[in-house]
Amino acid sequence: MTRAVNPDSLFIPLAVLVERRRGVTRWAEYAWRAIEVLEEAPDLPPWTVLREEAGRTVFFAGRAEVALYPTDTDNYRHNLASAQPLVWVLLRPAETVSGWTLQTVTADPGEAHLYADVGQDLLESLPMPPRLHAVLQEFVARHHKERGFWKRKRDQADPEALAHRSRIAEGEE
Repeated sequence: MTRAVNPDSLFIPLAVLVERRRGVTRWAEYAWRAIEVLEEAPDLPPWTVLREEAGRTVFFAGRAEVALYPTDTDNYRHNLASAQPLVWVLLRPAETVSGWTLQTVTADPGEAHLYADVGQDLLESLPMPPRLHAVLQEFVARHHKERGFWKRKRDQADPEALAHRSRIAEGEE
């Protein structure tokens, strides 16, 4: 289910389903959105059509890995403490048959917030799968360290230092 690159990080494989519907405006032929995150990936190539219904096509978008890092446990804790823990799926425009590529899946709301401001990307939040939820809780319990708030103290400004000019500066005028 998971692979560890080193003792501090963990990568959990997932799969994503994407839906395409007819556009409702003249500017967009289709509307795309991620609709589900699967814990077990089907043995299919990316962008395989799974089913077609009236005006709706569901694709297997591909596989991705959720990366967990010990330095991000505070963000994971906030996600787990919410009423509905989420994962975020990022689709990026690409020169492919579908016009999209599955860029990433993340459980970090801070990372998702960074992706929200990127041009043409599509970011969709979806319910966190149960097994990922359990792994994330265990990861946070094992790696989280409370970090206290530390406020820097500013150096005291010397107002007289600005009033005096050095001899070199005076000679250059």
